[in-house]
Amino acid sequence: MNISQSFRLALKSLATSKMRAILTMLGIIIGVAAVIVITSLGNGMQVMMNEQFEKLGANLVQVQLFYVDGSSRSIQPDDMEELVEKYPQYISGMTPYVSVQAKVYHNANEFERTRITGVSEAFLSDRGTTMNGETLGQGRFIKFVDVDRYQNVCVIGSYLAQDFQGDPLGQTLTMGGVPYTVIGVLAQSGDSSEGSADDIIYLPYTSALRLNNTADASVYVFTSTSKETASVAKGIIENRLYETYQEDTAYYVMTSAEMMDIMNTMTNTMMVVLVAIAAISLLVGGIGIMNIMLVSVTERTREIGIRKSLGAKRRAIRSQFIIEAGTTSAIGGIIGILLGVGLASVAGSLISATMGSGVTFTAVPTASAVATAFGVSVGIGVLFGYLPANKAAALNPIDALRYE
Repeated sequence: MNISQSFRLALKSLATSKMRAILTMLGIIIGVAAVIVITSLGNGMQVMMNEQFEKLGANLVQVQLFYVDGSSRSIQPDDMEELVEKYPQYISGMTPYVSVQAKVYHNANEFERTRITGVSEAFLSDRGTTMNGETLGQGRFIKFVDVDRYQNVCVIGSYLAQDFQGDPLGQTLTMGGVPYTVIGVLAQSGDSSEGSADDIIYLPYTSALRLNNTADASVYVFTSTSKETASVAKGIIENRLYETYQEDTAYYVMTSAEMMDIMNTMTNTMMVVLVAIAAISLLVGGIGIMNIMLVSVTERTREIGIRKSLGAKRRAIRSQFIIEAGTTSAIGGIIGILLGVGLASVAGSLISATMGSGVTFTAVPTASAVATAFGVSVGIGVLFGYLPANKAAALNPIDALRYE
């Protein structure tokens, strides 16, 4: 009996007992579908994060200082600005980045989830986008004079703009009990809902420091002249910081590329763990196939005896049962792949719908993931089918013919 005949016999055997075949495949189907869904969502997440980093710019360098207010060794914004002037071939811009915790009110409405950030005029690039990838929709952005004179002005997101009647430019809102005049409105980048990317306020960092009742900024954001010069810019900044602090534990400097690598590493690690958990279903499915194949060997003992008495060799009997087990798991793998692709598509659509208009999420399985899932499913069938096949091949033909 050749391979094609063994394959047809395996299909016939599955067709005669459809319910048992489906139950046998169930573990393989669930395991393969879970692997496809997990890898699809993981790949979609990586693509989305990479797109967001590219939108923000691969030339950002972020600095976190741990020794600020009250320290005898301190860094001022002017010290950081000197690096921009001294190394224009590597560093193109710099801004302090001050997060503010203050209550925001307008028309007696409190905005509890609004993000307030203090920045300088350098936060808006010559291309008309901020370092966070936003664009200006109305009015103007913060200027040097606003920073220098501690002006109570701000630029708001489209979510806050909805609360103003008519044009929000020139109107005021209150932060920390202090009125601020709206001088600009950012173009919509999310879904303009509470807590979204559009629920944000930018103000001069000097005013932000005053709201926080602090003297020094602890976070600075630099832009290098290109993606290729980001690592050089990082080295220049680190050298300057070390001159002041004399220890590298007082600060932390990271480029956008390094941030992206860390996020990708975390995502890959999470995917490996989840895939390993999903693989337990494949193991259970393999055990189910082995169990059913052992039952099949018992049920077809007389058939095996007849074939052996007619001259069938052990390897022919063994290959028949291995092909039958492999066929069962292969069909289960195909069903699992189709189910996984469908579930991944639905999950991707649901996630994309919750992300807002500025972010796209697509969960599409890669060809390598599909091929690997199918290969593993077939491999499990062959592996767990070998023991029953070997048992069938080892049967004594006389005892098999006498089996009732």
